[in-house]
Amino acid sequence: MVLTLREKRSVHDRPTFAKAMARRKKKTVRKVRVAHELPKRRRMAIDEAMKAHRTEDRPEWDRTSDWGDVRFYRKRIKPGTLRTIHLPLLNVSLGDAWPVPVTIIHGARPGPCITIIGGIHGDELTGPSACTHLLSNAFTDEGKPLDPKSLAGTLRIVPVVNLPGYRMKSRYFPDGRDLNRQFPGDPGGSTTRRVAHQIWTHLVEDSDAIIDIHSAAKGRTNMPQVRCDLTHTSSYLLAKSFGIEIILDSIPSKGTLRRTGNTADIPVVTYEGGAADTLGDQSVKVAVHGVMNALRSMRMVPGNPQRPKFRIMASGSTWLRAAEGGLLDMFVQAGSVMREGEVVATISDPATPGMTVDIVAPEDGLIIGAATNPFTAAGMPVGHFLPISKHFALLEEQIDEHGQFIVNGSQEERVWREEHEINEISLDGEWSGGEVDSEWIGSKPTGDEKEFEEEAA
Repeated sequence: MVLTLREKRSVHDRPTFAKAMARRKKKTVRKVRVAHELPKRRRMAIDEAMKAHRTEDRPEWDRTSDWGDVRFYRKRIKPGTLRTIHLPLLNVSLGDAWPVPVTIIHGARPGPCITIIGGIHGDELTGPSACTHLLSNAFTDEGKPLDPKSLAGTLRIVPVVNLPGYRMKSRYFPDGRDLNRQFPGDPGGSTTRRVAHQIWTHLVEDSDAIIDIHSAAKGRTNMPQVRCDLTHTSSYLLAKSFGIEIILDSIPSKGTLRRTGNTADIPVVTYEGGAADTLGDQSVKVAVHGVMNALRSMRMVPGNPQRPKFRIMASGSTWLRAAEGGLLDMFVQAGSVMREGEVVATISDPATPGMTVDIVAPEDGLIIGAATNPFTAAGMPVGHFLPISKHFALLEEQIDEHGQFIVNGSQEERVWREEHEINEISLDGEWSGGEVDSEWIGSKPTGDEKEFEEEAA
C-alpha cells in the first residue's frame, strides 16, 4: 500500500482524531471494571502470593521507638540531617576508585530505608536527572517534602552508579560488561563484578525497598512504565504505589538488580522512561512524581499518594516489525494511542525511489516503545505495542491533541482517588524470548557474561 503525501497527512491528523474521540465519549460513557485476562497459571501464582503476604511488624519503625545515628561507609549521619558521602566502586591502592556520591537523608523520625538508584547504564540520563531534582532545594529545604527534620526513615539517593560509563557516555563499564547483569557481584571477579559486589554490600543488602530508574537503550524510546514481578508481593505493592498506569509483569534476567534483590526478598521495581543520551521532560517528571508517591504511600513524607484512573498490568505484548529494509519514518512516538489500521511508520528504500511500505497498528492499543534509529532491516522491531481493544475507552479519556497518552504525574493536576475507584486491567500474553526487551537486544552476551549466567543457574 502506497500513500500519497496528502493521504498520509489525513491519516495522522491527530487533533481531528482527538476531537472524534471526544465526540464519541459524549455519546457513550461506560465504566469498565476489573478484567481478569492474565493466563490462569500466572493469575493463580499472583493470587497465592497476595494471600500469603502479611504486613510486617516492624517495631523499629514505630514513632515511639529509639531512633539514632546511621552509618554509611564508616561515616556517621545524625537524625534530621542530610549528608553526601562518596562510595568508592573499587577498593584499590593505585588508580581511580571511581568514588560515587551517595546522598543520605536521615529523617528525624523512625521509618524504612529506601534507596533510589539512577545511572546503572551510563548513557541513560532519566535517573540522574530525576535524582538531581529530588536533591534540589525545592525538595530538601526546610519545610519542603524531603526536609530531613520532618522525614520518617532514611532515604538514600544515588544519581549515577555507573560513573565511568557516565563519563564515557556509554551503557557499559570499561571492561565491556553490563553492570545490570552482574549482581550480586564477586569481590574477586572481573571489574564489573567487583563493582556490583560493592553496590550490593553497601546499597542493596540493607535497603527496605529499591527504585531503580532507567531509560531505553540507544535506538529506541519508552513511555513511562514500571516493571516488576507481580508474584513478588511487596514489589507489586511498591509498583502500584508509584502511581502510574502501565505496570509490566516480568521476571528479569539473571544478574539484574531487580531479580537478585527479589531473590533476597527485597522489594525492587524498575522505572523506564525516555531514551538514552537524551532528557525527556515527561519521563523525568513522572519519575520524580512516582518516587514521591511511593514515599507518601510508606508514610515517610506527609500527604496522600496520587492514584491513576486505571492500571494496566500487562504480561505480554505485540511487536511491530519492518517488512522491508530501508529508512524508517516514524509517524508516532512512544505513548501514542493508536486505532486499528492507523499508520505507525513507513519504510522507504533510497535505491527504489517512489516505493514505500507502511506499518500499521494491528488493532486498537498503545505504543509503549518506539524505534528512533531510521536505519532498519526486514524483521527488525520498530514498535512495542500493547493491544487494548476491549478497554480502549479508558485510553480515550487521557489523550492530548496529538494523540499522546497523558501519563499520571506528567501534569500539575492532582486528583485524590480511593484504591477501590481504580480500574485494573490485566492483559494476557507473554514476552517474546521471556523478557520485555528481548526483541530490542542486538548483541549477544560476551563469554564472561555467558559464564556468569551458567554459574548463576
